[in-house]
Amino acid sequence: MDTKTLCLATLSLGDATGYEIKKMFEEGSFSHFYDAGFGSIYPALNKMLSEELVNCQYVDQAGRPDKKVYSLTEKGRERLIQELHKAPAFDKIRSECVVMMFFAHLLSDSQTERVFDTYVNQYKQGIQCLQELDLSEAAHGRRFVHGLGLKLYETIVEYMEQHREQLLNPLPDQAPPGAVADDEENLPGGAA
Repeated sequence: MDTKTLCLATLSLGDATGYEIKKMFEEGSFSHFYDAGFGSIYPALNKMLSEELVNCQYVDQAGRPDKKVYSLTEKGRERLIQELHKAPAFDKIRSECVVMMFFAHLLSDSQTERVFDTYVNQYKQGIQCLQELDLSEAAHGRRFVHGLGLKLYETIVEYMEQHREQLLNPLPDQAPPGAVADDEENLPGGAA
């Protein structure tokens, strides 16, 4: 799904500035399952303006430049619905923590533990954030996705906690060749 479609989806929830749209991907409704930054949001908004998918209204701000507030047009709503009817792409997980854990045999024990704990804590924070949301007025799809996200996060934390020893204290016969010894600090160029 491209950034234009994501912006249209965001604006279907209400008028917003580019900054407010970005916030939806950082800490709002979309933060748990999609990412978009200013570098893609503002070009998408400009393109959508030229295609008449959105309108832009300038709002005065005392002592600051005017604020641009975007709203969805009927044509934009139709485009959003059209895009939402396409077959979805298969989900891909992008995670630096998962890559690091994949190569745990190349990490020092302390780094492996740091990565593991970081990953678990990110998902615990996500669980807390999702549990604090008030969805009493939310549409059924939003409540469903909320429950799906909560279950995914809880399952990841449960798996991580149940299998901690498998990653942090593997059996001697599980260590691959080239594994970092306990007392080595895995720095570029070799041990310190």
